[in-house]
Amino acid sequence: MSECFERAKALYAAMGVDVEAAMARLDEIPVSLHCWQGDDVAGFENSGSLDGGLAVTGNYPGRARNAEELRADIAEVLKLIPGKKRLNLHAIYAETNGKVARNELETCHFSNWLDFAKEQNIGLDFNPTCFAHPLATNGTLTSADAGVRKFWIEHAIACRRIAADFGKELNNTCVTNIWIPDGAKDTPYDRLAPRQRLMDSLDAIFAEKIDPKYNLDAVECKLFGIGAESCTYGSHEFYMGYAVSRCKLLCLDAGHFHPTEVISDKISSALLYLDDILLHVSRGVRWDSDHVVCWDNELQAIASEIIRHNYEKRVHIGLDYFDASINRLAAWSIGARNMYKALLFALLEPAKLLADAENSGDLASRLMLLEEVKSMPFGAIWKEYCDRNGVPSGMAVMDAIKKYENAVLSKRG
Repeated sequence: MSECFERAKALYAAMGVDVEAAMARLDEIPVSLHCWQGDDVAGFENSGSLDGGLAVTGNYPGRARNAEELRADIAEVLKLIPGKKRLNLHAIYAETNGKVARNELETCHFSNWLDFAKEQNIGLDFNPTCFAHPLATNGTLTSADAGVRKFWIEHAIACRRIAADFGKELNNTCVTNIWIPDGAKDTPYDRLAPRQRLMDSLDAIFAEKIDPKYNLDAVECKLFGIGAESCTYGSHEFYMGYAVSRCKLLCLDAGHFHPTEVISDKISSALLYLDDILLHVSRGVRWDSDHVVCWDNELQAIASEIIRHNYEKRVHIGLDYFDASINRLAAWSIGARNMYKALLFALLEPAKLLADAENSGDLASRLMLLEEVKSMPFGAIWKEYCDRNGVPSGMAVMDAIKKYENAVLSKRG
């Protein structure tokens, strides 16, 4: 331990903060790393365009072209991120050579991912992929075509079974999240019928009871998407009601609301009615653009809301962004490390002093405390946490990324 860390630790202690306890608590909070940052949400079906309201911008060299390269890149990223980690997969990352329909996927098509999770000692999370497919052009679970709905229902059912197998095999609960891009480019005449079909489709998907020890189900809302600007059938109101009435997790994505809304303000409300929620931590710039997560005010507010109310066992944290304009490992690492930084910063708040000031009506002292903690020597604590986890800190992270880029990424066509 460095002298800087010991001095910083003493300054926090003077404010009633136990730094060692904070770091120990952070050790138990997992963050789920999204596999799709490494290959621009391409997957391994060779299905062509991304569609579904999704867009990945940029063409930085070195994109993972197959599962082996993607797993190698993820393994490298995991070396750069401290703390407890998970990996989030989409169904299009099955290894089938594109020869198995999505509604026929089985756990065996993800056996290499299971082996990888065991090697890395991480849990897995999962998502049905209801986009980038010929049957997703005119709606999926809301489609007026019963045959199309049947296909996507079967796909989601298959994904839940695969996720449950992940949970059993790894002895680590998998969270399976359903998001669909269904909506209308222009104002629809009938908003009700698609939502009734969506409700019925979801009920059919969840009809099979799965032990929550192995799999938890989440549903994800969205305000709009490209090609669905006027109406998104899976709105916040729809999924909030569905999650509460069916005892499912509600997924709150930081980019899926109006620019003046923030998910940090929704967490405590949602958890009054739900046992658990899922977060997709992203950064929207003017729209749901999935920029790399920065350590900004909203990220800190999300982390603080989780920590202040002891929600870390009820809030499942996942990352969801994709940037192809910069080195993809850098994008992964920067965003993930910022999530852990925000959590650690929240854990180092002088909680008792803040609560006492607020409860006594001394709002000036509350404001002063919140401002003073911003200039506390957090950097020394973060560096110590990285050191204890055996990962680099500061610009040494970029040194490791550039070394990997020169040795590996630059060799890719």
